Amino acid sequence: MLGVVLAVFILLAMITVHEFGHYLAGKLLKFKINEFSIGFGPAIFKHKRKDSDEVFAIRLIPLGGYCSFDGESGLEEEEKKSKKPKKAKDGAPMSEDEPFAELRETPAGEGGGEAAQEAQGGENPSSAGEISPKEEASAAPKEGETEARQESEPTKKDDGGAFTKKKPWQRIIVLISGALMNYLLALVLILILIGGFGQSLIRVRGVDILDSYEREEQVDVPAKFSFREGDILLTANGKNLYLTTDIAQALNGKKKGDIVKFRVAREEDGRRTVVEQEIELRSDVSVKNSTQITGVWKAIGVGVETREDGDYYMLESTSCRFGFFETIGRSFVYSFKIAGSIFRVIGELLTGKLGLSAFGGPVTTITMTSQIAGTSVRNFLEISAYIGVNLAVFNLLPIPALDGSKVVFTLIEWVRGKPISRKVEAIIHAVGFVLLLGFAILVDILQFI
Repeated sequence: MLGVVLAVFILLAMITVHEFGHYLAGKLLKFKINEFSIGFGPAIFKHKRKDSDEVFAIRLIPLGGYCSFDGESGLEEEEKKSKKPKKAKDGAPMSEDEPFAELRETPAGEGGGEAAQEAQGGENPSSAGEISPKEEASAAPKEGETEARQESEPTKKDDGGAFTKKKPWQRIIVLISGALMNYLLALVLILILIGGFGQSLIRVRGVDILDSYEREEQVDVPAKFSFREGDILLTANGKNLYLTTDIAQALNGKKKGDIVKFRVAREEDGRRTVVEQEIELRSDVSVKNSTQITGVWKAIGVGVETREDGDYYMLESTSCRFGFFETIGRSFVYSFKIAGSIFRVIGELLTGKLGLSAFGGPVTTITMTSQIAGTSVRNFLEISAYIGVNLAVFNLLPIPALDGSKVVFTLIEWVRGKPISRKVEAIIHAVGFVLLLGFAILVDILQFI
């Protein structure tokens, strides 16, 4: 139960921070904001600011939130323009229902107005006598009448802060600020994680010179080309290791018998030292997608232990601390590695190297998060940072309904000098939202099949 609560808290916190990024950028750039809401559904708390009419709300369903900008869709403005009355040649409004409106008479005083007036038997105001003081006094509004008239007239809406009224570069800043806040929060969590607990690295618990799958086949590898029990992997083939996929990338394409250089942290005489270790590969390394990692452990000679539910490589996660400046550097690189892994997985999905079963929707995310977050403070920080970077990257993808797609539409408007039809854009985003929702439901279903 605690794990589920923590999982919901992490998701709600990340979404709230994302929306606060939009809100903060909007306030700095003087956008008009109608509402900032935490959660969805019926409101359980509402507060309206008197100075700006902004509404702050907390809603019943704690799985989302939004920051509502005035005129965000631009549909109202586009509708006003489409309903704007056409003007005749004389500049006066022309009713679409008026027959032969373009042939109507020219008003007096313009283009032969005097002749028209005379033809109608009227008097030309320009040639009439002066208005008497008595008439002028009677025509002037009485005291207080002007104020009453102004109050009775509807106040024109000030749409200078409306979303689509702002310059394209300002809108782009607001659109990307949500993802930026997610990334910054994730980076802070990673700094706390690596600085306070150390970076998670792979530790070899045992070495096996036998083939991991065919126990009868002896692989004759000298001990000097093998790991020792307790070695912590720092680099492989000259590349620092942050994720398990890093070692796969470093060794991919290597052949059986190749010598690969590793840097490992090793316990010697009660002290941990960093040493260079050459490893002879026991088999070829061919990694086609991010999930094919077991062949790497087999190739570098990691031991295998048999349990009731199958064979497992003798590996475990451990922590390794670094100096202050190296910790900062590694925190940035680690966040970039997480972001890069997301792009890699999406690329593998699009190229068919990875199936839909490797993905998960909201239900899968909450389930996995609940299983990890409640085990330790370290794991809570790590899964929170991972979700934060995921949200930042995912929201900037040019997929309809996401911030990245809206940035693309704004860039097109910037280049063209005018926007694509707001109605067309709204339809594209609506269709994209439905497809995203359908995809999320589909991948969740596939996890249970």
